[in-house]
Amino acid sequence: MKTYEQINRRIESGRAVVLTADEIIGYVERRGLDQAAEEVDVVTTATFGPMCSSGCFLNVGHSTPRIRISEAWLDDVLVYSGVAAVDLYLGATQLRHNDPANMNYPGEFAFGGGHVIEKLVAGQTVQLFALSYGTDEYPRRELRTWFTIRDLNQAIMVNPRNCYQNYNVAINASARRIHTYLGQLEPNLGNCTYCSAGQLSPLLNDPFYETIGVGTAIWLAGARGHVYAEGTQHCPTCLRDGDGVPQEGAGTLALTADMKAMRPDFVRGVSLRGYGVSLAVGVAVPIPILNREVLRRTTIRDRDILAPVVDYSHDYPQRTGRVLARVSYEELRRGEIQVQGRAVVVGALSSYYKALECAELLKQEIARGEFLLSPPLQPLPRQQGMQSLHIQEGPR
Repeated sequence: MKTYEQINRRIESGRAVVLTADEIIGYVERRGLDQAAEEVDVVTTATFGPMCSSGCFLNVGHSTPRIRISEAWLDDVLVYSGVAAVDLYLGATQLRHNDPANMNYPGEFAFGGGHVIEKLVAGQTVQLFALSYGTDEYPRRELRTWFTIRDLNQAIMVNPRNCYQNYNVAINASARRIHTYLGQLEPNLGNCTYCSAGQLSPLLNDPFYETIGVGTAIWLAGARGHVYAEGTQHCPTCLRDGDGVPQEGAGTLALTADMKAMRPDFVRGVSLRGYGVSLAVGVAVPIPILNREVLRRTTIRDRDILAPVVDYSHDYPQRTGRVLARVSYEELRRGEIQVQGRAVVVGALSSYYKALECAELLKQEIARGEFLLSPPLQPLPRQQGMQSLHIQEGPR
């Protein structure tokens, strides 16, 4: 048994043994579970891919004369201004003003909120256009200016839902090509796509949220951040295997960190043809090896994790709950799976290579004594379903 305090003392002294979730599998095979549990202090997990429920709060500062912003656009992308005079929230999936969207199907969605966030983190110049109705103390009614992230008082990434514990494999059983947030899907089971780091993924290495909770320190695109809440649509009450590994979406995390400390390589705007825009981010989460069981769970392999194959032409939009097959991430990473007796080519929206890079960078920070662990202030819910939206003809 170890404590957070003991592990942090080893980190501060430069004596901590830190391995990535990719490395720990072979280490435990060689050393044995009991000995490895004594030797290893931290396992770093990570993921990299599009995460739609992402965005940022920006404080642009006060102009002279002052303005109480009521409408605003950054590089022609609408931001939410109903917070305070000069506080703005930019959502990753917000489209650029006058984007034709799917009027000419499939739309290209060349630029949106995720791309503005990418520009900000990269230090590029962004245009702000803002309007106001004017008040006695905020008389200005319009402004147009340009700034970089260094000109802002705060630029804080606040992502309501990241790091899905597991996720669907999307496929198309219809006779026509479709375009989804998981990419282009060819007709008649012509291909399938997925988005997960599998055995590297944070919540798959901590399936019952024993070490990851509200307040856990995380690495978000190079910046130290933390889990500020359960993620939206957090639904841990789901189908799980005998070892507790979920076989569907399950848990999620709400994350935040300072964008001024982020690395541009791990914050990228995404255009999804026929669907919209998003933001790909890199997230790494340290798991303290408090005991043998915590370590055992981090030795999960891609072959042990099953994901549901779901038809996105009918079953997903109509919420039928039908699953065409369950396949392992080992099969997915090979590039071909079997569905209804047919070989189906696989594509990934996530990047295992980039996720491994995130895990390795966090590992190095911990090894240098630069990143201490924080125990959760509050556990994530372990029993919780998800409500549906019921369409009603009028108020109750």
